[in-house]
Amino acid sequence: MARPRKPLLSRDRIVGAASALVDAEGLEAVSTRRLAAELGVSGPSLYNHFRNKDEILDAVADAVSAQVDLSMFEDADPRDWPAALHDWAVSYRAALAEHPHIVPVLAQGPGRRPAGLRVADAVFGAMVRAGWPPAQATYIGALMRYFITGSALGSFARGFVDDETAYDPADYPHLGQAHLLADRRQQVDEGAFETGLRALLDGLELQFQQVADGRAVRP
Repeated sequence: MARPRKPLLSRDRIVGAASALVDAEGLEAVSTRRLAAELGVSGPSLYNHFRNKDEILDAVADAVSAQVDLSMFEDADPRDWPAALHDWAVSYRAALAEHPHIVPVLAQGPGRRPAGLRVADAVFGAMVRAGWPPAQATYIGALMRYFITGSALGSFARGFVDDETAYDPADYPHLGQAHLLADRRQQVDEGAFETGLRALLDGLELQFQQVADGRAVRP
């Protein structure tokens, strides 16, 4: 009987293995030697597809960007620009929440990553079509990325320990319930994200009214 053939090495297989390592152990777990062992191939064979570890991590980051819903920015979609930005931001944060260890790579910007560039193109194009001046549309894309990636870099609630004695009322008179935050991490973090997103969009709508009225918006 013929021996079963090993699956051919491909970019997708390498990215999948690297993504699993990043999710499980963080960025530092990824090396060409470790990936080769995980895939059952020789280390040099990886270089037929990627030049180095940084290119592999770029591809992992781009695979996460590809998970972000962009349908709200299509011409046929009925959502106005604030609703589109809101729904896109929620989708983007959800993708990052599934893969938090890759966020530092994504936070550097899209570079040459195809999916990342499609995200930037979709947001910028939708804002310009809505009536934003190109410069302001650029600023909006930047501030949304700052806000979304920043929210995914860490957990506010997880920054507090669940030991009530750590928050002596003599020293911290307003933190009497802080020890409960860790158990409510998802509720706190999602609530904070939604509160900030709504405030951000409300502010942008006020600025947009100035644009519509022909008043200059300060850079």
